Amino acid sequence: MNDIPGAAVECDRLELDALPEGRTTRLALAISHDQLGQPIRVPVLVARGRRRGPVLGLTAALHGNELNGVPVIHRVFAGLDPSTLRGTVVAVLVTNVPGFVRRQRAFMDGQDLNHIMPGRARGNSAEVYAWRLVKRVLAPLDLLVDLHTASTGRINCLYVRADMTRPDTAAMAYRVHPQVVLHNPANDRTLRGTAMGMQIPAITLEIGNPQRFHPEYIKVSVHGIRRILASHGMVPRRKAPETAHPIVCSRSRWLYTQQGGFLEVYPKVATRVEKNEVIARIRDVWGSVIQEYKAPYSGVVIGKSVDPAAETGARILHLGEIASDDDARFLRRPKEFR
Repeated sequence: MNDIPGAAVECDRLELDALPEGRTTRLALAISHDQLGQPIRVPVLVARGRRRGPVLGLTAALHGNELNGVPVIHRVFAGLDPSTLRGTVVAVLVTNVPGFVRRQRAFMDGQDLNHIMPGRARGNSAEVYAWRLVKRVLAPLDLLVDLHTASTGRINCLYVRADMTRPDTAAMAYRVHPQVVLHNPANDRTLRGTAMGMQIPAITLEIGNPQRFHPEYIKVSVHGIRRILASHGMVPRRKAPETAHPIVCSRSRWLYTQQGGFLEVYPKVATRVEKNEVIARIRDVWGSVIQEYKAPYSGVVIGKSVDPAAETGARILHLGEIASDDDARFLRRPKEFR
């Protein structure tokens, strides 16, 4: 990445054609205003190549405490040469600025931005913020990788959510080289779902745990995004290291407690469990086991709770159902990974 001294350029529109070619530009994009009437500015990096090509978007910290995506973007840009780049890379380093400042997942009014997309032009504060993000950031994109982590009190493996029935998003998912790929059609009110509704192929990349950096997962994610760039001719191809194929899941579900108490969840993330295997126990405050939980089917642990204080209905474990070897709908591997 070019050394970019000085302050970011303040703007209220993402006008890519107005930015200099062959350079990386820092932008402070005004999305909304705080209670003092001051702009809430989203930090954006744009690497614009000299040659025309696709526009790849990267978004991090849509949940304000999910930070692993930020160093992923830093390292992707550190490895880009805008003078030889074909196309443009647009990266929103902290998408939910009010949540980040408050060290919380939600927006400043308590709403989850990833549940209200595409927002409303004349809605409440979170809806307007979401609407303007979609109009000012998503609109110029041709591809999107939305970077997330687990939420507070939980941990994730490195996994991708994508519509695996579509060759374009399936290829993006495999090129990340995650531990798990979860088939998940984007039919909800997420940023990914909104992008897909705008005909922008998009995947969600879940990178470990909240409010901390996870070096191993960050490294793999950077290489994965580089492979996505190379597959679209934006950067030169590099020889990919030998890695195991990800476990592909056709669906998944969270398991929940039926009894409050002290929760212990036993399997590690990215490991397989067998049907009826004991996966968790609840103890009362005196130490007696009062409930035991077993896997309802064989699968792989995508994520799990690490918070021992569990009320009734607390999350236990996110269990993926592994796609069968002959289920071609979910096995659309790019040629280089077959």
